[in-house]
Amino acid sequence: MIDLALIGAGRIGAVHADSICAANDARLSWVVDVFEDPARKLAEAYGAKPATDPAEALADPDVQGILITSPTDTHLELILAGVRAEKAVFCEKPLDLDMSRVDSDLGEIQAGKVPVLVGFNRRYDPNFRAVFDAVNDGSIGELEIVKITSRDPSPPPIEYINVSGGLFRDMMIHDLDLARWLLGEEPVEVFAASSCLVEPEIGAAGDVDTAIVMMKTESGKLCQIDNSRRAVYGYDQRVEAFGSKGMAKADNVSTNTVEVWDAERIHREKPPHFFIERYTAAYRAEMSHFLDVILGKAMPSVTVQDGRQALALADAALASSESGKSEVPS
Repeated sequence: MIDLALIGAGRIGAVHADSICAANDARLSWVVDVFEDPARKLAEAYGAKPATDPAEALADPDVQGILITSPTDTHLELILAGVRAEKAVFCEKPLDLDMSRVDSDLGEIQAGKVPVLVGFNRRYDPNFRAVFDAVNDGSIGELEIVKITSRDPSPPPIEYINVSGGLFRDMMIHDLDLARWLLGEEPVEVFAASSCLVEPEIGAAGDVDTAIVMMKTESGKLCQIDNSRRAVYGYDQRVEAFGSKGMAKADNVSTNTVEVWDAERIHREKPPHFFIERYTAAYRAEMSHFLDVILGKAMPSVTVQDGRQALALADAALASSESGKSEVPS
């Protein structure tokens, strides 16, 4: 059994705890959170030991890997702690909200003796993977356009907005990584437009809730991403790749495939309500990959460099939305 320590007992921490439990060859040994009560409750649910100090879990010689699901401003510090303790590291996105901090620590992280995997779970979704495969096996010819739609059912609490880093670094960063993956090359030009159309309180906090980004690569491939914090019909997740010989697309999944046909209309289920339901399979595939990385069976498919590049695109999109001009990612 692979012993793992989870640092961060919030909502996404609970998602990963469930994925660990679903794996046959892994065990959740520690749950760490600065707040004792959530650490204890989640630890009790999975038979793990609770702690408020990550050093306790990092000092355990049986722990082979750590999962960082704590607030974003702790990510880099904890990645470095894991690397220095020679524990394999999985870290939720984003790496940080400050690119200068990321670039300052990138060298030490990459030079470490242990693998570091960044949590962009969309890459592990079987539907998006099928689109990726269709692009890369030549089924649609030369790729020309990628379109990504990602819309939440409702805005998060304003307390979350205040510490999230904003829509581009918190929400769209998933889509920016997905775009890089599908395009197969780095975007060199980014143009963004954004608005606050859903919740005025978000605008008052200095953030936006509606955004569109256009990107272009060196070879001329184009990508369009649209985000909204309000989709009344559910969690809207769609991807399309258009090429010289055709198109591959992944539409929304449904909670079931039942349709009821009557004299007036056809009734079918809406998409799942939120990301936990929509991406359960992706989270479990991501965990399986992390375990293979720990065992030396695979190299990290999403590296710390990928995390850095996605943040660079998010920063460029934010700058463009504020300036009204296209930006070159750093």
